[in-house]
Amino acid sequence: MTDTARPAGTTLGTLRRRVLPILVEIVINILAPLVVYDHTVAQLGEVGALIASSAPPLAWSLIEFARHRRVDAISLLVLLGIALSLLMYLGGGSVHLLQLREKLVTAIIGTVFLVSAAVGRPLIYELTRASLRRDPNQAASLAQFEARADDHRFKAVMRTLTLIWGFGLIAEAGMAVWLVLHLSVHDYLIYGPIAGYGVIGLLTLITFLYVRRAQAKGRARRAAEAAAAAAQASSESGA
Repeated sequence: MTDTARPAGTTLGTLRRRVLPILVEIVINILAPLVVYDHTVAQLGEVGALIASSAPPLAWSLIEFARHRRVDAISLLVLLGIALSLLMYLGGGSVHLLQLREKLVTAIIGTVFLVSAAVGRPLIYELTRASLRRDPNQAASLAQFEARADDHRFKAVMRTLTLIWGFGLIAEAGMAVWLVLHLSVHDYLIYGPIAGYGVIGLLTLITFLYVRRAQAKGRARRAAEAAAAAAQASSESGA
């Protein structure tokens, strides 16, 4: 294999790993529900078509859970969403209620984030630890992460991130309510998921920038402490 072929193959592999999941999310959570709704609304009415349009994302969530077969914090959140959706399917309800069933889960999760921060058990810490545990190659990172659990600065970062996500998820649910009240069902199936993914993307960006800033401050603090220790040692040796 030539040197140019190897980077090309690596690039294609990286694109598949990063782009393919995004494309799958778009197809399953935006395009498929819209197609199902448009093709069934005439026969089933708005409520029936809306229920039918939820089949692709719900089936995908069940498939993904069955594939991984892990019961951790992340999986429990997924199961909560599935359980509440199934209860609303069985109980029926108005079009607006059915449109907002997933956002009810979002609001509940956001509230759980806020409560976890208030009681001193920030959910961001638990989710990050669960994510590291899922990857056997992250054993060293997991050990370092857990070793910092009692550091007050680290705990402050976890608490702040948990609050950011809690308020962000509740705000996203509130935005969804506004969209439901001002858009048709067809338009909401387009713009609702886009708005939801936009909020998640923004929260992810804020998380990245905040963590990077906290890491930079930590490095600067450690460098200052090392310089102070070196200066003190030099002063004592000179004396």
